[in-house]
Amino acid sequence: MNGTERIDRASLARRGRTLEYFTIGWNALEGVVAVIVGAFAGSISLVGFGVDSFIEVTSGAALLWRMSGDADHCERERREALTVRIVGVCFLALAAYVAFEAISNIRARAAAETSIAGMALAVVSLVVMPLLSRAKRRVARGLSSAAMHADARQTEFCTYLSVILLGGLLLNAAFGMWWADSVAALLMTPIIAREGVEGVQGRACCD
Repeated sequence: MNGTERIDRASLARRGRTLEYFTIGWNALEGVVAVIVGAFAGSISLVGFGVDSFIEVTSGAALLWRMSGDADHCERERREALTVRIVGVCFLALAAYVAFEAISNIRARAAAETSIAGMALAVVSLVVMPLLSRAKRRVARGLSSAAMHADARQTEFCTYLSVILLGGLLLNAAFGMWWADSVAALLMTPIIAREGVEGVQGRACCD
């Protein structure tokens, strides 16, 4: 690796760390707000959205550790492999939580109350998450990092969850479809679980 390549890689690693600091800060705040608002509204999708945010904090912390060891090739490879698996476990934790809570609420016929704050949170996330995911993908491609790519996918799933969350809350508010909240949460679980299995098996890719 020549001097220019080392500088470019160091710059990308710094950008990756900046993105992960933002991920940790944003998702910590988002998670607290979503869980509190969701608890008051009785919304499984909103609470699940908050739990997803905390899981993303864990993923972000793992990626921050990964990016801080990028300069040394051997250490980079070791951290890369471990971080991919940590992110995979985060995916599986999210899938298990959402599935359990959603099924429990459907069986209990638990309806969520209308939550304007929850809808606003989902809208803001719909703006922020795609931009963050796109920025992470650029770093992942530049560093050929499967771990960063997996983290970008998790951020992308946060966008999808925002769409599902907003749709469920709107359907419940407009048409009284009490089950929409939980069914919406269930829609994403197989995809999330698949990503988790691939991550744990170390099969995440950079494309």
